[in-house]
Amino acid sequence: MTRADDLSEPSVASHDDALAPAAPPRAGTPAIARVALDTPLITLFDYRLDQAASLGQLVQVPFGRRQVVGVVWELTQRSEVAPAKLREVTSVWHELPPLGDDWRELMQFASRYYQRGIGEVALPAIPGHLRTPMRWPRLLAQRGVQRFRIADGALSTLMENVPARLRAQRRLAEGLAQAGTLDADEAKALCAKAADVLKQWAAAGWVVVETVPFHETVRDAEDAEDAERPDDGDASSSTLAEVLDDDVDSASPPGTKTLTVGQADAVGAIHDALIAAGAQRLDKTPTTDDAPDTPACPPFLLYGVTGSGKTEVYLRAVAEALHTRDVRDAQVLVLVPEINLTPQLEGVFRARFPDETLVTLHSGLAEGERARHWLAAHRGEARIVLGTRLAVMASLPHLRLIVVDEEHDPSYKQQEGLRYSARDLAIWRANRLRIPVVLGSATPSLDSWNRAEQGRYVRLAMPERATPDAVLPRVSLIDMEIERKRQRVVHEGLSQPLLAAIRARLEAGEQSLLFLNRRGYAPVLNCDACGWISDCRRCSAHMVLHKPERRLRCHHCGAESRIPHACPDCGNLDLAPLGRGTQRIEEALAEHFPDARLARIDADSTRRKGSAQALFAQVHAGEVDILIGTQMVAKGHDFRNVTLVGVVNADSALFSHDFRAAERLFAQLMQVAGRAGRAARADGPGDVLIQTRYASHPLFASLMRHDYAGFAAQQLEERRVALLPPYTHQALLRAEARKLDDAMAFLKQAREIAATPALNDPRISLWDPVPMTMVRIAGTDRAQLVVESPHRGALQRFLTQWMSELRALKAPVRWHLEVDPLEI
Repeated sequence: MTRADDLSEPSVASHDDALAPAAPPRAGTPAIARVALDTPLITLFDYRLDQAASLGQLVQVPFGRRQVVGVVWELTQRSEVAPAKLREVTSVWHELPPLGDDWRELMQFASRYYQRGIGEVALPAIPGHLRTPMRWPRLLAQRGVQRFRIADGALSTLMENVPARLRAQRRLAEGLAQAGTLDADEAKALCAKAADVLKQWAAAGWVVVETVPFHETVRDAEDAEDAERPDDGDASSSTLAEVLDDDVDSASPPGTKTLTVGQADAVGAIHDALIAAGAQRLDKTPTTDDAPDTPACPPFLLYGVTGSGKTEVYLRAVAEALHTRDVRDAQVLVLVPEINLTPQLEGVFRARFPDETLVTLHSGLAEGERARHWLAAHRGEARIVLGTRLAVMASLPHLRLIVVDEEHDPSYKQQEGLRYSARDLAIWRANRLRIPVVLGSATPSLDSWNRAEQGRYVRLAMPERATPDAVLPRVSLIDMEIERKRQRVVHEGLSQPLLAAIRARLEAGEQSLLFLNRRGYAPVLNCDACGWISDCRRCSAHMVLHKPERRLRCHHCGAESRIPHACPDCGNLDLAPLGRGTQRIEEALAEHFPDARLARIDADSTRRKGSAQALFAQVHAGEVDILIGTQMVAKGHDFRNVTLVGVVNADSALFSHDFRAAERLFAQLMQVAGRAGRAARADGPGDVLIQTRYASHPLFASLMRHDYAGFAAQQLEERRVALLPPYTHQALLRAEARKLDDAMAFLKQAREIAATPALNDPRISLWDPVPMTMVRIAGTDRAQLVVESPHRGALQRFLTQWMSELRALKAPVRWHLEVDPLEI
């Protein structure tokens, strides 16, 4: 047992058996509550409990000199701590339903698998406002969402007072008129400053603000059982999705019921699984498994080319799950990799399910809004939960289906704090609940593809686009070596064939998209006279030139400085930018096509809340001729009028030290290529032009054939020979210190501990400690040590023992362990 008496902390107890059922206290005997708190200590904390409480209840307890919120994890009558030293639970939040057994089991598994304390896992999964007792009464009173509608008889007055030149406000007004009511998120998707605009309109009496309780928007379960299944093709479901034309991934438009053969097969398979899962849940409960990828109900890998209608499959699967007959008020969880994909997908789901309560969960929400949405999910009031990776840890008491869109995306892996994989936890959670999970992607991760090849996942293939006569785009290469020899590189690295193709689209009234996954104006500023370059003083990286803001910025630590008027070393006034970013390409295109309407979408242009939605709305509305963007535009967006995609500087990842670089590049290029020609064209398919200096590289050969299966087979064979994931399992121990020698010394000591007889296992391999590729970030030096084993169970047992030893060390470093790392 661990003690913390010298810190004036409560007593603590081991949580190895935290899920074992606790015997109820005898009548009249004070109970002991073992509470999970957000601390790095691998323990539960014992408190005296003189009031009623249940497992999973939120409680307020004293911790040191503070009052904090924790979760009751165990109830017992005994503690190894003397009664006089036990502190008392301050209050119990009886008004909130306790967190269920399935949620606590998920937290327990994540704690064990990722080698973290239960409190470090469970408490951050709960919104911050719920961990602040003073906010509890207010949150309980806010059991609804704000919705906006045009006041009776005020439509004509509103439209007269919103001039056409205010395009965003005009879209908002038209959206209100079209949809009838909009909530805050829907309004922001139409106008970035919707909150201020709606407040002004409400003050003028043009708009009415209403608070709609969550429970009033949930369909009564008894009526749902007797009612006929909703018609997915009901024309009345056309709302925000039609206004924005955000029919993501070619979901069938309202009024259309026809599915492709691949879609129909996928929908049928998921339907059968939902029925079987309902019966299976009534038969038995699965046992806990230490591996997140050994499901009792095999996951579906929905492998569909871009534009094949994966979203339509999701919609129909959700409709089936919401009306499952083995549970009242069934819930569905839909995960997306990035926040900017949430608004348009939310619009499609709201249009299809106007009578169901839908909430979003992502880090872009205000804390209060996130807490209200989380509460709606926890109470079972929200039946559809749409969110990014953090949503996988939401409390969903009636969960019956999980959908993971773009399952290959590395954004599902958390890179700070608890370094979990939302995709893997979704699979484990579905396995535990015996419910279907659908992993969708046009370019599945090689891990998932390999499991489908082994028969552990059920692959559902959709090889054709859903829109009639819309075919996959032509992919062509522009050999930049040849273009340079012929002097046809016109300006800023843009070739003559690419510029000619853009001009042809402008003349035809079609849109073009240029993809460059590097933001800023130029990666570095250089002095030709002495060789000075704009290095970051705190990182092993260059300061990136941002010309419009006249700033140099480090994209790793956030440091900024003004652009120097002269070289700091030699005084030379001729400083030149090297390389190209999205800002520089935007400037070059503006010079070449002065009459074209340009838009740039990257992390710089979308810093303000709602700005990304507004920019995407402009593209969908046809107000943009040429779109320049980073990976933010590469996936999930259904640009109906984009017929040309140009890729600039695709070569940087071809020769990376990271063995996953080729997989990521292929997925990225396949995804961005899929934005072209998604609607049927009389002139044939859309075009994708890729500028490269390595036109003979085999990756491009597979890309031109749209041959993901061939590319995956080749990559998996390379990894099998090299014994790399998925043919081995890895963990990464990282150390950070002011001096690199200290970090390296800690890792060497950790390696020596692993070699002791108590830990030595022939199935475990440890690499030598090495500095990380980017050694210094924000003034801190970093090093790493890789551990791997072909047996996941052996690796987990080793890590558990090893971490126990490492926590006892006193070293002047910060360190953390990452299981299943994506970046080494």
